Amino acid sequence: MASYIMASPREIPKPTDAELQILHLLWELGPTTVRQVHERLTISKPTQYTTTLKLMQVMTDKGLLERDESERSHVYKPRVKRDQIQRQFAKYVLDNVFGGSALTLMVGALGAQPASKNELDELRKLIEDHRKGAK
Repeated sequence: MASYIMASPREIPKPTDAELQILHLLWELGPTTVRQVHERLTISKPTQYTTTLKLMQVMTDKGLLERDESERSHVYKPRVKRDQIQRQFAKYVLDNVFGGSALTLMVGALGAQPASKNELDELRKLIEDHRKGAK
């Protein structure tokens, strides 16, 4: 089981685009070797194995990944939860792109890509829960 960083969003280093790709793969696949991550990454964009290795080593140093060295092939897993990173980026976008306005952010998001009926129903429920003081 992953030992996630339970820190405030400001304490979690903001991942780069390449680091986000790796985090998404690890959230999807679970604990994984560099080779497995590299194979998945090269499906969409050719890259060198050493580049993937170095990136995952840097992510470990930054506290985004945890490395299990008990096997010959080191196994990496995320130290941050997906929702922690999503909230961190949402806060950044909210503050720096939408001037702190949640309404403008939602209008922009809904205008950029249509939401399904289920997503709209879930948004209504979240808004209602928020209105009632629940999180």
